[in-house]
Amino acid sequence: MQERYPLDVFFCDRCAHVQLLDSVDPQLLFENYVYVSGTSPVFVKHFEAYAEFIRRRYPAPPHGFAVDIGSNDGTLLSFFRKAGLRILGIDPAREIAARATSAGIETIAGFFTPELARRIREERGSADVITANNVFAHIDDLAGAAGGVRSLLAPNGVFVFEVSYLVDVFEKTLFDTIYHEHLSYHSVKPLRRFLDSHGLQMIEAVRIDSHGGSIRVVAQHRGGPHGEQGSVAEAVALEERLGLDTAAAFHDFARRIGTLKTDAQKLLRRLKAEGRSVAGFGAPAKTTTLMYHFGIGPDIVDFIVDDSPLKQNLFTPGMHVPVLAPQAIYDRRPDYVIVLAWNFADSIMARHKAYSDAGGRFIILVPSIRIV
Repeated sequence: MQERYPLDVFFCDRCAHVQLLDSVDPQLLFENYVYVSGTSPVFVKHFEAYAEFIRRRYPAPPHGFAVDIGSNDGTLLSFFRKAGLRILGIDPAREIAARATSAGIETIAGFFTPELARRIREERGSADVITANNVFAHIDDLAGAAGGVRSLLAPNGVFVFEVSYLVDVFEKTLFDTIYHEHLSYHSVKPLRRFLDSHGLQMIEAVRIDSHGGSIRVVAQHRGGPHGEQGSVAEAVALEERLGLDTAAAFHDFARRIGTLKTDAQKLLRRLKAEGRSVAGFGAPAKTTTLMYHFGIGPDIVDFIVDDSPLKQNLFTPGMHVPVLAPQAIYDRRPDYVIVLAWNFADSIMARHKAYSDAGGRFIILVPSIRIV
C-alpha cells in the first residue's frame, strides 16, 4: 500500500504566482532522494558552463566562499572549487550528502533555514556566491529561504538559482513537470516582486534549455553593485503577452493537456492492439505524473530502464512498473521505447543508437508526439 497526495495547481489572482495547494512533508520527499546530478553527462556539462557564467559575470574575490543549497552530489561545487573558491554544500538527502562529503565536497545534511544560514555566517563568514538549482521551486517556506539567503549573502555577493520556467511549461505543455517536489511554478513578474519584498533585487533573468526550459535568476542585496539587466523587463513583457497573469491562460493550458492525452492514448492503444511491445526510458519524478495522467500502466509498458543504479531493481510509484538497467532494452528487445525523460531525449537516443539500428523505435510524448 502506498499513500497518495493531492496534486492540484492553483493560480493566485493577487500576485499571479502559480503553486500547488498541498505540500507533502519535505523529509518524506527528500531525505531518501535518489537523483544524482553526476549520472547525467548533460548536467555535468551544464554545471561546468554554469560555474563559468558566474565566474565571468560576477567574479568572487580570491578564495571567496560559495554555498550551494540543494547541492546534491556536489557536481556544481566541484567546478567552484576548481576556480579556487571555498565551498560548502547543503542537502537534506542524507546518503547523497555523506557520499559528497567523502568525495571531498563538504556537505551539511539538512534543510536550508534562516537558523542554519546564521550559523554558517558566524562560523565561516558571508558567502560571495549562493546557488540553488532546481531547488527554489521545492521550498514551502520561500520567505524563510529568502531571509536565509539575505542573511548569509555578502554585501557584494550574488544569489543565483535556476528553476523550471512557467513560460516553457505553458507554451510547450510540459504538464508532467508538475509533481509534489515542485511546489512553485515560477515566472519573473511575481518572483521579482517577492524577492524585492525580502530585500533582494533581481538583476538578471536568463532563459536556458535545461528541463525543457528553465530560467536562471541572478539577485543581489537591494541597492547592490550591479545594475538590472534588460532580460528582467523582457521576461515580464513576454509573460504579460502570454497572459500568465490571468486565470484564463491556464484554462487553455488544461485544454491542451487534454488533447495531448487523447492523442497519446490512441497511439499506444493502437500499438498494443497490433501486438507491439513497449518499454520506457527514464524514471524521473515527472514520469509518475505522465504515467498517471495518460493512463500508462503495466498493461502498456512492460518495464522502464534508467541510468541511475539507485533506481534500478525498484518499481515506479503506484503503477509498479519494474525499473531495470539500460541493458534490458537490448536483452528484451521491445519494439518501442517511450522516452519518459524527454528532456534528455537527444542524448538518450544518441547513446542507444544500437537499439534503433537493430530496428527499435523511440517514442517521445512531450512536448509533442513523435516516433523516431
